[in-house]
Amino acid sequence: MIKTYDAVIEYLFARLPMFTRDGASAIKKDTDNTLRLCQELDNPQTKFKSIHIAGTNGKGSTSHMLASILAAAGYKTGLYTSPHLVDFRERIRINGEMIPQENVIDFVNGHRELIESIQPSFFEVTVALAFDYFAREQVDVAIIEVGLGGRLDSTNVIQPELCVITNIGMDHTDLLGNTLAEIAGEKAGIIKKNVPVVLSERDETIAHIFERKALEMGAPLRFASTELAVSTCERQGEGLVLGVCRQVDGQEIELYVGLAGGYQQKNVLGVLTATDELRKRGWDITDQQLRDGLALVAHNTGLQGRWQTLSREPWIICDTGHNEDGIREVMDNIRSTAYQDLHIIIGAMRDKDVSHMLPQLPKDAVYYFCRPDMPRAMPAEELLLQATSYGLQGTAFSTVRDALAAAKANYRTGDLIFVGGSNFVVAEVLKSYA
Repeated sequence: MIKTYDAVIEYLFARLPMFTRDGASAIKKDTDNTLRLCQELDNPQTKFKSIHIAGTNGKGSTSHMLASILAAAGYKTGLYTSPHLVDFRERIRINGEMIPQENVIDFVNGHRELIESIQPSFFEVTVALAFDYFAREQVDVAIIEVGLGGRLDSTNVIQPELCVITNIGMDHTDLLGNTLAEIAGEKAGIIKKNVPVVLSERDETIAHIFERKALEMGAPLRFASTELAVSTCERQGEGLVLGVCRQVDGQEIELYVGLAGGYQQKNVLGVLTATDELRKRGWDITDQQLRDGLALVAHNTGLQGRWQTLSREPWIICDTGHNEDGIREVMDNIRSTAYQDLHIIIGAMRDKDVSHMLPQLPKDAVYYFCRPDMPRAMPAEELLLQATSYGLQGTAFSTVRDALAAAKANYRTGDLIFVGGSNFVVAEVLKSYA
């Protein structure tokens, strides 16, 4: 019997393969273990309605926005996302509240023999825990974010009300494929028979892959970016004021989204189209509830790490964007921000192809290369060496804490300290502000 929450988490971390720690070797390329776990748990995934979210970038933000809207509409809403940044329980929430520690302890103690018999990955156990918790708590609906890919992801055992796929970009190419078409094929694997699917963004080079899969499955398909367009975007406080135009008749609405990253413009179109699809299928969501959900998304769901201001003096902003498209969007945000000097605290994982990230970074910034406390992390000296070849100048630090301290020491009023490059760099800095 494991008595404390910390001991339970240590047991899970130490015993089970983890992608965040071990990389590709921790990935089980099928859903067999998840199905076995769920069968032993009396198939909890069949006991609540769900919405399935996949994509390269934006699936976390999209999941949180939809969860916030549904909760604002009065639905008891589960939310499963990954990875966590500060607390493991961030992965599993109902109406924004993290799963209680006692539930995690009870689940692991109650099913320890099953876990050790099946020997699932950390992610597979987490998915089973989430499904079991949502079923026991009798949620009206659960938003389920894909961990990696789609077709073979552990979450792909649900029969959802709706599938949403955000943008498709180059990431995890060692696991998902070396071309956009191959990656798109993996993401399209969440499309289910007769279940409507919304794509946030239409990319003409790969649209046919989703159209073919949807036709094969008899799944109604909508591309949000062909139905809606953002006509105006203005940053206001910790959010964005967006003008959204309906393409068919030019009708325009103004919305406030409580997330400040400019890249949320793409995600919002998918969220609005998904909400429209839910309404068509009988879900009761008023315009005011939609607006409230978008405006209060961080408050309602606990979302962190998306162009998030951590402090004003020194001015520190963090963002978890870490692949080619994610870094490009972050750089757009930085370019639209006024500051004196730019300090960038950055780290990466060893299995990341940083040749797609480093050329996008500004040469006039001061860099603080660091190694997050994670076995998969790239040594700071190695990242510095690669960055130097792209004309980036800075210093290597053995820890994120040391890099943050150095950036603060060099900061002058009017400067900007940006933290990013990896979820795990952002996570360690967030812990300093928890």
